[in-house]
Amino acid sequence: MADTVTSSPEETEALAAALAASLEQGDVVTVAGELGTGKTTFVRGACSALGVRERVTSPTYTIGHRYHGADGEVSHLDLYRFAGVSAAEWGDLEPYFDDAIAFVEWPEAGEGVLPEPRYRVRLRHAGDAQRVVSIDEC
Repeated sequence: MADTVTSSPEETEALAAALAASLEQGDVVTVAGELGTGKTTFVRGACSALGVRERVTSPTYTIGHRYHGADGEVSHLDLYRFAGVSAAEWGDLEPYFDDAIAFVEWPEAGEGVLPEPRYRVRLRHAGDAQRVVSIDEC
């Protein structure tokens, strides 16, 4: 997919909502980018489109959140604090992927352990409020 430039959090959320329309239970979406590029904003937009009515916040310190969507469960993981994911840690993370659509921020820490994603999303700063969002289907 071509890169898309968004100029506001609302545009980033709308782009995520469009992607969410194609997701099914069991899909994994990785969301990568530097600090402050809008990873959680992207996930918030997708969750909203999936019918999540709870407040979607970054799970940096809790590692993961599980939400109830209109048609099933939605998981939101943040691996920022991980240098890698050990077998023991995977045991704690694995339930987030069971019967859910899962979004994983900072997926680099889980390389080789995480399930294969359906989409890889990358956000980059492009000046003031602008972001370049790349979405690749796997």
